Parts: sequence; structure tokens; C-alpha cells
Amino acid sequence: MSLSMYQASVPVFIRMLGNVRAILEKGAAHATAKKFDAAVLVQSRLAPDMFALTRQVQIATDAAKGCVSRLAGVEIPKYEDTEVTMADLLARIDKTIAYVKTFKPEQIDGSEEKAITIKTPTREMNFNGQQFLLNLALPNLFFHITTTYNILRHNGVEVGKMDYLGA
Repeated sequence: MSLSMYQASVPVFIRMLGNVRAILEKGAAHATAKKFDAAVLVQSRLAPDMFALTRQVQIATDAAKGCVSRLAGVEIPKYEDTEVTMADLLARIDKTIAYVKTFKPEQIDGSEEKAITIKTPTREMNFNGQQFLLNLALPNLFFHITTTYNILRHNGVEVGKMDYLGA
């Protein structure tokens, strides 16, 4: 049996967003236990020229909702990127998971050859659906979730590989 586009996208997005949600909850609990404002974590970054944790989570959620929307041929919902607290980030993840869960296999399966165009300020990228999912959307999601994990770990939050991978 072959792996479908739906199986390679929706369940992966739901699982990984749930995992990053749990990691953020550990970050909030760490801040409470150590008696510091969790906003310190939300604004933390690994290097001066990297995005802060907030933007990492925003991009990860954008990757998930954008991918399933593009593969299904529906308009991508716009989020305002106004999150400033850990609670805001958790709510954004919840909203994204709920959105991704609305997709059915028949909306995404068969999108392997669908033309996908991504426009950035500096270039235009063209893919078929399978290339888009495997070479851009999933790696982008994993990069930003990994960076979120690394920011929290760097700041002393006790997370490990199994937190990233999930139960």
C-alpha cells in the first residue's frame, strides 16, 4: 500500500503541532517554577539574527495551514501574528490543529501533480504537490519546531528528544 498525500501531511502536522504545544506548556511551567515571566522565553532567540520563539511558532503553524490549504485548493486562512504570550501561542496552535483536522483525505489525495507556486519577496518557487509537501512544507515545519525546541532547551527547559517526537 502506498502512502497518500493526506497521510503524509495532515496526521504529521497534527502530531508535530501537538508536540510543540506540549513543549511550550513545559516552557510555561518552567517559568512558573523558576519564578520568572514566560515572556522571557517567548522573546528568546538562539542568535541575534534569528527569529524569536514567537515567530518560530507562527511560521510552523503557517506552514501547516498553508500546506493543507494549497494541496486542497482552498484559500489559506490569515492569522494576524499578534501573539505576545505563551497562552497566545498555545491558542494559535490549537486554532491551527482544529483547522488542519477539518481536511478529509479526498481533499488532499491526488494532489501529487497539482501545480503549487510560492511567491516570496525575492523569488517565485514552483512545485508539484508532492515536491511542495516533501521538499518545502514538511522541512519548513520541522525546522521551526526544532528551533522552538532548541530555544526552550537553551533556556533551561527540561525537554528531550521524546518531547519533540511525542508519545
